[in-house]
Amino acid sequence: MTSNFQLPPCSILLLAGGRGQRMGGQDKGLLEWQGLPLIAHLYHQTRGLSDDLIISCNRNLEKYAPYADQLVHDDNSDFPGPLAGIRAGLEVARHPHLMVLPCDVPRIDAELLTAMREAACQQPDKPLMLRQGEHWEPLLCIIPVALAGEFENAWNEGERSPGRIMRNLGAIALQCPENDRRLANLNTPELLSLHGSVPE
Repeated sequence: MTSNFQLPPCSILLLAGGRGQRMGGQDKGLLEWQGLPLIAHLYHQTRGLSDDLIISCNRNLEKYAPYADQLVHDDNSDFPGPLAGIRAGLEVARHPHLMVLPCDVPRIDAELLTAMREAACQQPDKPLMLRQGEHWEPLLCIIPVALAGEFENAWNEGERSPGRIMRNLGAIALQCPENDRRLANLNTPELLSLHGSVPE
């Protein structure tokens, strides 16, 4: 397997800007899982991979700041969805590629992150998305920053689905096993509890 230092540098965007509706309006990235905020688990997995770690957040900026090199927020206050955070990340990314990860996948591991970067290197002008079975995972992706204008154009035309934009741009898939536990979205209180909200 390719070592991290041999891969081209990438910026990394952690998405923590949602409304948290499934969490009763709580700021999901700051909820604890196994003794740490969800955002801390993603930080520990990604800190060593990039000198440009970006967090998209719309509240509690002072709590997110220690986990990021840059903070970005949506350009309106109505929680318009993850595409707004992705657009903001593409605008400030310092490297040619932007890896995007949601804050509620604390079980993602170094092996999968490296596999994503290696796969993206094979077709560096195309977006890459993870895929489980027939299901695309558009918030687990790597986007060439050169495509920022395409995302902006789609947004201005009313598109709000990052997955649809990437598929229209010829996205490549990195196939994962169905029900891959590394991709479990712990996005409800029940799932946080079910998957162990305290250290084992």
